[in-house]
Amino acid sequence: MTKRILIVDDENYIRLLLHRTLEELELEGVEIHFAEDGEAGLAQARALHPDLLLLDVMMPRMNGIDVCRAIRRDPEMVGTHIVILTAKGQAPDMAPGDGPHEYLTKPFDPDQIVARAAEVLGIDLDFEI
Repeated sequence: MTKRILIVDDENYIRLLLHRTLEELELEGVEIHFAEDGEAGLAQARALHPDLLLLDVMMPRMNGIDVCRAIRRDPEMVGTHIVILTAKGQAPDMAPGDGPHEYLTKPFDPDQIVARAAEVLGIDLDFEI
């Protein structure tokens, strides 16, 4: 079964940076998809059922917190691991079960992103952080 990553961020350079960071996973058969705002991200997530969702917080049309909440409440999306990437220093208050599985702050360490993605997707990469 194909593994999928969905990157949702309104900043094009962040989407490009994350793609370049994760492109070695494409060699392992992982599909990487993108959305440029929360509303499009939620629609893509519902269509693709990604295994991993990398989600920005502050975006137009729908913020990442609302996207996260909608996905976590959708029984068809139970298998999606959500990582919020945020420039904010503090995680927002969210009800138990509504929040992401984890938070990573921007600027992020590319090696950490690859390692976490590989771990979540169950891919064994031959490199050390």
